Amino acid sequence: MYNSQPLISGWTFKQGNLISKTEYLPANDLPTEIHLDLLKNGKIPDPFKDLNELSVRWVAEETWTYRTTFSSPPDHGKRGVRTILKLGGLDTFAAVYLNGKLLLESENMFVEHHVDVTNLIGKSAEEDSLEIVFESARDEGLELVNKHKEHRFIVHQTEISRGPVRKAQYHWGWDWGPVLLSCGPWKPISLETYVARIEDVWVEYELSDDLEKVKGTVFVRLEGAGNVKAVIKKDSQVVISLGAFVQAESQSGVLSADFEASDITLWCPRGYGQQSLYNISVTLYSTKTSTSSDATVLDRTQKTIGFRKVELIQESDTYGTAFYFRINNVDIFCGGSCWIPADSFLTRTTPSDFRSWIQQAADGNQIMVRVWGGGVYEADAFFAAADELGILIWQDFAFACANYPAYPAYLASVEKEARQNVRRLRNHPSLIIWAGNNEDYQIVERYGLEYNYTEDKDPQSWLKTNFPARYLYEYLLPKIVKEETKGVPYHPSSPFGNGTSTTLKVDSTVGDIHQWNVWHGTMEPYQRLPRMGGRFVSEFGMEAYPHLETLDKCITRAEDRYPGSMAMDFRNKAIGHERRLISYVAENFRIHYDLAAFTHLTQVMQADALSWAYKSWRRDWGKRGNRKCGGVLVWQLNDCWPTMSWAVVDYYGIPKPAYYAIKRALEPVAVGVQRKVADWTVRPADELWQRDTSHIDMRKVWEEVQFDVWVVSSKTEKLKAELVVRFVSVKSGKECLSELRKEVQIEANGTTDAYLNHKVEIPDLQDPKTAFDTSKADPFVIHATLNIEGKQVASDVSWPDPIKYLTFPDRGVSVFYLEDESVVTVACEKPVKGFVFSEKQGVRLSDNGFDVVPGEKKEVHVVGCKTDGLEWRYVEM
Repeated sequence: MYNSQPLISGWTFKQGNLISKTEYLPANDLPTEIHLDLLKNGKIPDPFKDLNELSVRWVAEETWTYRTTFSSPPDHGKRGVRTILKLGGLDTFAAVYLNGKLLLESENMFVEHHVDVTNLIGKSAEEDSLEIVFESARDEGLELVNKHKEHRFIVHQTEISRGPVRKAQYHWGWDWGPVLLSCGPWKPISLETYVARIEDVWVEYELSDDLEKVKGTVFVRLEGAGNVKAVIKKDSQVVISLGAFVQAESQSGVLSADFEASDITLWCPRGYGQQSLYNISVTLYSTKTSTSSDATVLDRTQKTIGFRKVELIQESDTYGTAFYFRINNVDIFCGGSCWIPADSFLTRTTPSDFRSWIQQAADGNQIMVRVWGGGVYEADAFFAAADELGILIWQDFAFACANYPAYPAYLASVEKEARQNVRRLRNHPSLIIWAGNNEDYQIVERYGLEYNYTEDKDPQSWLKTNFPARYLYEYLLPKIVKEETKGVPYHPSSPFGNGTSTTLKVDSTVGDIHQWNVWHGTMEPYQRLPRMGGRFVSEFGMEAYPHLETLDKCITRAEDRYPGSMAMDFRNKAIGHERRLISYVAENFRIHYDLAAFTHLTQVMQADALSWAYKSWRRDWGKRGNRKCGGVLVWQLNDCWPTMSWAVVDYYGIPKPAYYAIKRALEPVAVGVQRKVADWTVRPADELWQRDTSHIDMRKVWEEVQFDVWVVSSKTEKLKAELVVRFVSVKSGKECLSELRKEVQIEANGTTDAYLNHKVEIPDLQDPKTAFDTSKADPFVIHATLNIEGKQVASDVSWPDPIKYLTFPDRGVSVFYLEDESVVTVACEKPVKGFVFSEKQGVRLSDNGFDVVPGEKKEVHVVGCKTDGLEWRYVEM
């Protein structure tokens, strides 16, 4: 029977190649990588602390050798038994030696290798030796750039050496992560023995129009020969038995069996039904029939699948061309986030870590996670967690922000990489789209590379241009996806319009967009985000500091713990962050420069920015047939090291207030209220200087207020609710205008506008010809609540921005606890902006970073600490 013997322990490593005289040191158990092994032996400082990243750069310049010895597996040498060395992944330029002889050379960390060693091991009384020599990826990359002068290598974020190297691109550093070019056996290594084995199992199927029946085929790829039997189970109960496997057409070594079933239970996204999963159990028997009493079991394997129907809707409508997903005949607004690797050192992320991250996305009402192209094809545990929790996965192929080559050896390596990973992931129902790359077409437009989408349709001609990677994104990768999987859409890039020169950049009428004119680009005020959306916003973001506990862990010297210190600035990798972050904070809040206060302000500012975006763009979901915006994915969910960045959850899994702002905006039923903001960029200059000192028209904010209130629902049935809109004085906490109250018929799976351009007339504070005396003004918040069957299900607050123009005398804040200290309640006498509990690792809150209005109590459930141990802060406390 098939057997796998892991080669986990007993590894050593040294600096240099095989003939170097340096000492071997004990390595971690596999999988591992060089920085972690150097840390284990005290040879480098922790690169995640202070400026230590600079102290370990030398590691990437060296050659490193790993070594172990092993005994032959028990079945090795028996008649008909093959012994295979399986190398799950080698990072990256690796030469593998068995008993001193070269066995394999690899140049792609994303590729798995299987080498027949049947006749190469167990030839002496001594144990066999396995050695792997890893060369510097940076040096090898520079050599490849020099070798292939026919190609114009362009890379953003990092140096040019990453361009031709099939390695996780973020290892070269990014604008949120360190330069830590690691190497090593980053995936398991094992010895496999078998007469015959099951190499792969997958299912292709179609659902009937009413989704009640499924018709499909189970495919089994074999090495060797035998009889195959399979059963499909749900909750341990057999629902389909398959015994008549036959040779599949045009697929050597592949057997197949058709099946049909009724009354199947669908796999549904979170919030739209059950995440029903089926188990396929496949057994391989010897060439005797599987029903014979003396039949031998040669191998067994299991796969988990779910039945669902996926459509990427790109139909013409009043806004241009739609871009949204329809799952099981239901339109799905895909609110969620982008994912980068959870650690600079990939081997530290465990299956339970992946589960925790996906659970955190789900708990935050997110329904989609986009796996960014500069990282890796994530582990099976990542996708298994998404399958179980109903999170939709958008998977980029591993290309990001570069003009990649397409010489023959590179194409062959990419094809192998792509086929292996598409095959590995194709059974996961959570995986609903493959995209060719991240932002590579923006490189095309920025540098004027050759690209004629409408006229040049010959893939071979693309290889002769200075943008040969078009061959990858528009021919090879979609071909592989089509051949290796079924029912999963392919998108050439993120972002991508329809391929014409006017839609490679941000275009709100077609495709997906990355909206970076807030923070990057023109650095627009984030209050303009509502009208900066698109058909699907797959990236946008705003930076903030993590909580103080995280900063304390990575900035170890007290004298460095202030905004703008060298250690702080070094850790923030975002280009121009010194100006950009302070600009956005100062534009909206009164600046306080002690670390705790400044951290708080950045967090509230980030939460406000993301709230403007999620609320408004979800509002654009509209109705079926008129979906202006199909999804919003913030850049980014997580960090790969402790830092200040666009992440809404830091490296240690501690959410920033922005995480909760997204959670509130993505509730199944949510209410939004928003003032109209005057746009100073389109008004005459003479009017501008007379009336404004900022991007906000203060007279309109405090004297003549116009606002919208809307309700969004992901529920598939219509609802009735009571909407209440209150106007509460910031100064006194009293209601300064009569409340509005109405019954709302909430549209199913769509947007319902309750008040459009509703104007509140307030008597002029002064004659317009005299000075504007803010001391006589009475600015107010607009507080909207939505009640269904007498229970409040959603609320929202609109403030007169910018907050820095307001004064905050004593707010009358009350914080009290249940006796068991598991629930904390916050109330106030006057409106409170940005109430934030300081979170720590291991603590979980149901809500944080919220505004509080008199007459409403905020109840927060707490896990991981006693509620009376929480510290908090709010704006101008």
